[in-house]
Amino acid sequence: MVLGTSTRLVAGAMTLACMMLIGPSAPGDALFARPPVEPVRDVVPNRVMTWNICNPCAESDVDRAAEIARHAPQVIGLQEACVGDVERIRDYLEYLHGLVYHVEYGSVLRSWGRCGGVPWSPGGFGQAVLSAAPMTDRVNVEYPDGGSEDRGYMGVTTSVGGRSVRVFITHLAQRQQEAVRAAQVGVLAAAVARHDRAIVLGDFNAVPESPELAPLWKLATDADPQCRPSLDGTCTPTTDWRSKFDYIFLRGINPLRHRVQLTSYSDHDMLLADLKPI
Repeated sequence: MVLGTSTRLVAGAMTLACMMLIGPSAPGDALFARPPVEPVRDVVPNRVMTWNICNPCAESDVDRAAEIARHAPQVIGLQEACVGDVERIRDYLEYLHGLVYHVEYGSVLRSWGRCGGVPWSPGGFGQAVLSAAPMTDRVNVEYPDGGSEDRGYMGVTTSVGGRSVRVFITHLAQRQQEAVRAAQVGVLAAAVARHDRAIVLGDFNAVPESPELAPLWKLATDADPQCRPSLDGTCTPTTDWRSKFDYIFLRGINPLRHRVQLTSYSDHDMLLADLKPI
């Protein structure tokens, strides 16, 4: 056991040394630009999180990883996610914080402007799910109309609290594109309806009372029991412009508590939910 731990620490140190030689993914992305959080060795069971990490925003992946590690969710959904950034975040989570995740990508376009890469092979951009448990049955669906840029959803099956659950993640069309979002929600809701137990994570670019979200509200509830589509609901904002655009929709699963965590590393806050045992 001691030998295994020592080997892992040596491997981690070598990996970090290579990262430092290769250089940062964004300006200021230095490994030791700020003190790391205390290492975490176990994820929090039944905790899920969604976060639009904002690309291109020139933010530090080591800082993004530290923000995530403070909460150590069992399942993490990321939007505006470049594959390269997620790879680095995953490595930092493991080698700086002791958190080991599986990952699946739901890229919907390849964008040199957002994600870098060589001109003939730009980086993938879209969604990603990190899970402490393995994931299976991945589907990645592009919406027929993405709006101003390609959008889609990804679905995976994983284990939350020891029980199998279907997890969806999406990023809907931009704010002024209500009709496009309505069509996208129709596609997503049809997929969610096929499962008795599901978690739907994402940036929906719409406030709770928006008509286009109605099909999802018929199938699921928000992790915040006080947040409802009616105007009398009380929903905590999740963006810098103080609107609630980010959701953890639950179908067949009950929330225990939720939290909106302010962060300086994106224009969206982190939304977390602890779920009652499934």
